[in-house]
Amino acid sequence: MADDAMLKFVARGQQYPAKREPELRAEDFREIAERYAVPDAEAQAGRCSQCGVPYCSVHCPLHNHIPDWLRLTAEGRLREAYELSNSTSTMPEICGRICPQDRLCEGNCVIEFSGHGAVTIGSVEKFITDKAWEEGWVEPVRVGPARGQSVGIIGAGPAGLSAAEYLREMGYDVHVYDRHDRAGGLLTYGIPGFKLEKEVVMRRVERLAEAGIVFHASFEVGRDATLDELRARHDTLLIATGVYKTRGIKAPGVGAAGIVEALAYLTASNRKSFGDSVPAFDDGSLNAEGKNVVVIGGGDTAMDCVRTAIRQGAASVKCLYRRDRANMPGSQREVANAEEEGVEFVWLSAPEAFDGIDTVTGVRASKMRLGAPDASGRRAPEVDPGGAFQLPADLVIKALGFEAEDLPKLFGAAELGVTRWGTLRTDGKSMMTSVDGVFAAGDIVRGASLVVWAIRDGRDVAAHMHAWMRARADTARAA
Repeated sequence: MADDAMLKFVARGQQYPAKREPELRAEDFREIAERYAVPDAEAQAGRCSQCGVPYCSVHCPLHNHIPDWLRLTAEGRLREAYELSNSTSTMPEICGRICPQDRLCEGNCVIEFSGHGAVTIGSVEKFITDKAWEEGWVEPVRVGPARGQSVGIIGAGPAGLSAAEYLREMGYDVHVYDRHDRAGGLLTYGIPGFKLEKEVVMRRVERLAEAGIVFHASFEVGRDATLDELRARHDTLLIATGVYKTRGIKAPGVGAAGIVEALAYLTASNRKSFGDSVPAFDDGSLNAEGKNVVVIGGGDTAMDCVRTAIRQGAASVKCLYRRDRANMPGSQREVANAEEEGVEFVWLSAPEAFDGIDTVTGVRASKMRLGAPDASGRRAPEVDPGGAFQLPADLVIKALGFEAEDLPKLFGAAELGVTRWGTLRTDGKSMMTSVDGVFAAGDIVRGASLVVWAIRDGRDVAAHMHAWMRARADTARAA
């Protein structure tokens, strides 16, 4: 069914390159993974050097106790390993799947520094938590004594869900409002199922619902209630909407049919995997099958788009990025996976115009070169004269990143302070916005960032909200 190389490929926890080996089914790979995962996880964990300075933990935003649960895994004490991993993270199996470990824990592994390859920390974390779900070690949320205070959370993404769990454990009534029909935010609709299976997200959401957290789906603040109306319902609010506004491209022909936004494309694919009716997918508008696809961008979202297009059976998939490989913001591991699956990267290139009268037929682009460093310290791309070229394209996906929506306008709350980037302005110590009792966390404060940072922010803001509400309760009792 599969050779030794393929067995090792799966046992390392890497995603299989669908469409490249059509005789192998997803079920085949799951069977292989189950057969080889335990010895591989214990063997990988046993490679940890237990160094004096755990750089892996230092560079993990959650500061997970990585060496300790690796040691427990190596000793076969999987339940203890899971419990330790779970003590600092509300979503360890999700982080194990989608964190860019090559930039965080694994990229700072001492064994990696020595040239022997990092311990595959993410795969071990994924394995021990999946094992915990299988064995029933994942316990219900431990709800604390009722406090008689309620919290409203706007946004059911990783920051909102993380905060909801901690606040429910503290005994608060928690209501989560989200514009989508399912909770999870980008975990549900923005990340492809081959990287993060949707049942993995849904079981986390179901666990929170079983703990009494109330989810209000398809609820838009500004349409179904203003921010002030939600403030009247709850003792405090958390804004954790994330950033969903796609950065645009200013170029002739950009409005042609067939030029789509990354999030619309990924959402259509994920909705299809849920079995939803998706007319734009069925009519081919948001489906790459048989098409020449060009993805513009170099971040993780761009990698999700190119790899999704491969799985949909695109005729060709090219990724156009204005800098070189060393300066791209996305995970190098994701780039390597995409290349293995047949994606062609066109480095140091940027679009100038789009061909096609009604529907896009091609991308006209210019070669770029790296000039002096910009404000962020990265070398700024500039046009390389005489390097114009053209790429055929039936589908162009814009994946240049995300920006904040105009929340003060959307929420009917002009008093909400924002930064010059449109993100919410918060107090650096309390995480409170300019509106008393309204906190904010995650990408809507940071700008587009990593899921693990959103989880960390959810954990931190829950503590600040708890302190604020406790102080209010003490003041009320004293009065």
